[in-house]
Amino acid sequence: MARLNLPIADYVRTYGPHVSDAPVHGWAHKPPVEKLVKTHCCFCGMQCGIQLQVAQNQVVGFEPWEEFPFNEGRLCPKGVKRYMQTHHPDRLTKPLIRTTGGFREASWDEALDLVVAKVREIQAKLGQDAFAMMSGVSLSNEKSYLVGKFARLALKTANLDYNGRFCMVSAGAGNKKAFGIDRAANSWADLPEAELILIAGSNVSECFPTLTHYIWQARDRGARLIVVDPRVTPIGRTADLHLAVRPGTDSALNQAILHELIARGWVNEAFVRERCTGWDELVASVATCTPAWAETITGVPAEQICRAAKMWGEAKTSFLLHARGVEQHTKGVDNVLSLINLVLATGRIGRKGCGYGTITGQGNGQGGREHGHKCDQLPGNRDIENPVHRAHICQVWGITDEELPHKGKTAVELFEDMHEGKIGGFLNICCNPMVSHPDMNYARAALERLPFLCVIDFFMSETARYADVVLPGSLHEEEEGTSTTAEGRVVRIRAAVSPPGEARTDTWILLALARRLGRADKFTYADNQEIFAELRRASAGGTADYAGITWERCEQEMGVFWPCPTEGHPGTPRLFEDQRSYHPDGKFHLHTTAYRLSAEPPDAEYPIYLTSGRSVFHYLSGTQTRRIKFLVDKAPGPLCEMHPQFAAQLGLVDRQLVTVETRRGALTVPLAVVETIRPDTVFVPYHWPEALAANQLTVRALDPVSKMPEFKVAACRVRAARPDEAAQARTLFAELRLEAPAP
Repeated sequence: MARLNLPIADYVRTYGPHVSDAPVHGWAHKPPVEKLVKTHCCFCGMQCGIQLQVAQNQVVGFEPWEEFPFNEGRLCPKGVKRYMQTHHPDRLTKPLIRTTGGFREASWDEALDLVVAKVREIQAKLGQDAFAMMSGVSLSNEKSYLVGKFARLALKTANLDYNGRFCMVSAGAGNKKAFGIDRAANSWADLPEAELILIAGSNVSECFPTLTHYIWQARDRGARLIVVDPRVTPIGRTADLHLAVRPGTDSALNQAILHELIARGWVNEAFVRERCTGWDELVASVATCTPAWAETITGVPAEQICRAAKMWGEAKTSFLLHARGVEQHTKGVDNVLSLINLVLATGRIGRKGCGYGTITGQGNGQGGREHGHKCDQLPGNRDIENPVHRAHICQVWGITDEELPHKGKTAVELFEDMHEGKIGGFLNICCNPMVSHPDMNYARAALERLPFLCVIDFFMSETARYADVVLPGSLHEEEEGTSTTAEGRVVRIRAAVSPPGEARTDTWILLALARRLGRADKFTYADNQEIFAELRRASAGGTADYAGITWERCEQEMGVFWPCPTEGHPGTPRLFEDQRSYHPDGKFHLHTTAYRLSAEPPDAEYPIYLTSGRSVFHYLSGTQTRRIKFLVDKAPGPLCEMHPQFAAQLGLVDRQLVTVETRRGALTVPLAVVETIRPDTVFVPYHWPEALAANQLTVRALDPVSKMPEFKVAACRVRAARPDEAAQARTLFAELRLEAPAP
C-alpha cells in the first residue's frame, strides 16, 4: 500500500503539529490544583526534578522542586513548558489503521490482532529476524528492559536496536574500552571542585542548560575553562580558551595536546606505569604529533594548542566533559579515547574535583543503554555474545541459550536491510527516524518499500505517517518507573495522570502484544514495579548493577547512583576511588588514536563543512517541542549559520533564503550570518521534518566500532535559493505551521 499518499498539509491538518500553549485541553480557565506530583523532566539526560500540578486527571502546570539536589528547582525553557504536551490537542487517543485515503480508527483488539498476524506472516515467509524493532532512550528503565525482553522472547528476533545508536554509542564504546564500564566517572557535584574544565563538542548552555550552574560555581572559585568547538557557542563565549577546531579533526588536536603533555613533563608517570596499560605504545604514537602538525589539520593555531596543554598539564584538578560534537563521527570512538588519554595521562580520575563525563543527550540515554534494548547488549550492560552473560540472563528469564537470539543489526544497518528486502516488518516505539536518521531520503525510501510498519507513539510523528498501524502510547508522566540521569543517578518517575481517551501505557501495549504472540508465561508482571524487581535481578553482577536499588530508596534518597550491588550499599557517585578500573586486570586501558579523514571531507565540488546540532528551544526530532507555542515562537524553523566573511564571498546576506546542497539532497532555509562559526563551516539544527530536515544532507557512513553515523561532518555547497526553491520553502513552512521566511 502506498505510504504518505496524502499531501503533508492534509496530515498536518488532521494530526498536527498544532501549535498550542493551552495548559489544558477544552477548558477556558485553569482549574484548581488538586495535587503536586514530584517527578522528573522528560527532556535530556539531566532529568531535572519538577513538580507537576494535577487537576481532574490533567496536568495543568508545574512548580519548581527545589529540594531535588541536582537542579534545585532550575529548569530550561523546554522543562518549563514540557507539561503542555500532556493534554495537547494532537495527542493520539485511538488505534489507527492505514487505508487508501490515510488512517481510520480501530479497536484495540483489531489493531493488535493485525500486528500479530503480520508478525507471523512476515516471519513465516522471511525468517524470525525479518521482523525488527527499534526503540527510544526516552523510555524509562522498566520499559527499556521490557523492550529488550519483548523483542527477544515475544518477537523472537535478533534485530532490535535503539536511537541511542544516533547519540551515545561512541561514548559508550570508548568508555568500555578505557574503563571497562560505561558511565560518567563522577557526579556533577565534583565539577565545582575542579581547577580546570575542558568541554569538547558540547553546546552545554543550549543542550544542557541546568548543568551550567555547576560550571559557574567552579568559575566563581577561580576555575579556568577550555571549550573545543567549531562554533563559539554560548558556553564558548565565556571560555578562557576557545579552540575552533575543523569538524572531524578532534583526535589530531587531542594527540597534539598529549604530545605537549609528554614533552613538557606534565604526565603522572607513576599512575600511567602502575595503573594503566598501553602507555609506551601511546607515547610512540604521538611522537610526531606536534602542535604545528595539528595546526595544518585542525585549523587551530599551534600556540593555542600549546596553551591548552599548559593549562591542562599544570592544573591540580580537572574535569573533562564531551558530547555529540566529538562522538557523531566515523572516528567517534577514537575521538572519545583520545580525550580519555588526556585524563589518564595526568592521573586525574577517581578523586574529588578530578573527573570525566559523557553528557547524555536523551532523557534516559544512560539507563536506556544499560538494560537490553540495543542489538549487542543484555541487561546490566552485558555483552550478548558473552556465554557467561547469556547464561545469567537465561537463568533470570527461564529460557535456554538456544531461545535467546544473538547480536542483530544496528539502526542504520536495519534500514539498509529494508532496502534489500531482508526486513519485512518493523515495530517502532518512541523514536522518529524520519527526522533523526542520517541520509533521510534513503530512510524514507526504505520505509516506502517496507511491507509492514507499526508505530507506538503519543503524537503522529513523521515516522508514524508511514505506518500501517499506529498504537497510541503514553507520555513520561503517565507511567510509574525510574530513569537514570547522565551522572548515573537512578531517579523515580511518578505517574501524575492516566493516558487520555483510549490511549494506553506503553507497558500495557507491549504486554498485550506478548500475550497475543503466545508468550504470556514470560510476561506476568502485575505492574512496573515488578518489572523493576526483575531488572534488579537481571542486572546483578553486571557493570551496571542495580541489584541494591529500590523505588523506595530512589524516593527517600533523591536517587541512587549505580553500581549498587546490595540494598545496604550507599551507591557510587564517584567511580575509581580505589584507582582501579572495571577491566578484569583492574588497569585503565590507554589506546592509540591515529588521525584519519572523515568519510566525506570537503572538495572542489562541495567545498564547505556542514555540521548539525540542537537548539535550546527544541528536543531531538521536535515531535514534542514543535507543538508548544512558546518554544516554536522562539525557534520557528531551521536556519543556516554562516560566517560573515564567507557570506560576503558568496554574495549572500542575513535572512536571505539559501539552498544547502550535499551529494544526498538539498535544503532551503533562511541564512543567519553570525561571527560565532568558522569561516569554512556552516551549521543547521536538525529538529524539523520533511524538506526542512537537516538529515537529508548527512552521511550514512558509520564508525567501525560503535556503528554511529557521521552526523557532524558532510561536504556541502551553499548558494542563493532559486525562485522556485524559495516558493516551495515558504509553502512548506506554512504547511508545517512554521513562521514563513521573509520574501
